[in-house]
Amino acid sequence: MSGDMVFAMRPIGVIRTPFADLEGMPVQPAGARGVAGTVELYDEYAAGLLDIDGFSHAILLYAFHRSTGYEAIVTPFLDSDPHGVFATRAPRRPNPIGLSVVRITGVEGPVLRVENIDVLDGTPLLDIKPYVPSFVADDPIRIGWLQPAREAVAGKRSDDRFIERQR
Repeated sequence: MSGDMVFAMRPIGVIRTPFADLEGMPVQPAGARGVAGTVELYDEYAAGLLDIDGFSHAILLYAFHRSTGYEAIVTPFLDSDPHGVFATRAPRRPNPIGLSVVRITGVEGPVLRVENIDVLDGTPLLDIKPYVPSFVADDPIRIGWLQPAREAVAGKRSDDRFIERQR
């Protein structure tokens, strides 16, 4: 059964980071500790930042704008074994949506200043949500195949495995 609904989304801003190239980027915010960036909202959305400075962290939802197509089985950056795409955070997905939890360092007009950003410069921003740990289920958390890789994430960098090849 295939879904027949189509959703149109418009970016509400752009994410600015020091990462101009996909290769060599951190693969998760834990690997980008201390890396500063900005989230620049378009003027019509700037008022939506009211009171965000009362939160220490935010969830950024964004489009993997340089990702094309998807694969149901992928070999993610943190493992050498293939896994189902939905058991990974790989960028090549049926709906190329990414998320990162970042630390808020300030707000200046339409600009949200953040740290621990693991996103490609120029990435289209879809939404911002405050991160509230107590809203997350407090049941015991299992992290599947990532358990042995969790310590390696800080030093792991992306390579060319999800970059579309020129033919």
